[in-house]
Amino acid sequence: MRWIRHLLLDDIAVRRDFPRPVLGAIERAIATQEKRHRGELRFVVEGGLPLGPLLAGRTARERALDVFSRLRIWDTEDNAGVLVYLLLADRRVEIVADRGIHARVGTAAWDAICGEMQAAFAGGRFEAGAILGIEAISDLLAGHFPPGDDNPNELPDTPVVL
Repeated sequence: MRWIRHLLLDDIAVRRDFPRPVLGAIERAIATQEKRHRGELRFVVEGGLPLGPLLAGRTARERALDVFSRLRIWDTEDNAGVLVYLLLADRRVEIVADRGIHARVGTAAWDAICGEMQAAFAGGRFEAGAILGIEAISDLLAGHFPPGDDNPNELPDTPVVL
């Protein structure tokens, strides 16, 4: 059954749930929230896994770790990059945080945020769920990595659709 969901969920389905205006709102939310801290946020949505990872039985978490590495989210000054990865076919949200912030926050906080986002997405509130997650992550980042005099934007704010 999982294979069918992944193979049938195409770009049209992704664009239905995340049309340009929603992606624009997510980008603006990231840009606004990053002014509150020295962390960096990336938001990635993927309809279904490509055939190779699907046949290999990759999980949403494993794919999120791959995306985290490929987008070089770990490559920030304070090791405070955070990826929000949504795999629509599995209805899963994964948060991957760099070692600098993860060591201070821990898994339970990320899991709680994922749960809140998944609940919003299950109700069809994709924009609200994404922004809720971005704000919650930013609250954690602001508590541990407040902005300094120099707060460069190290990673793009634009959401990625795979």
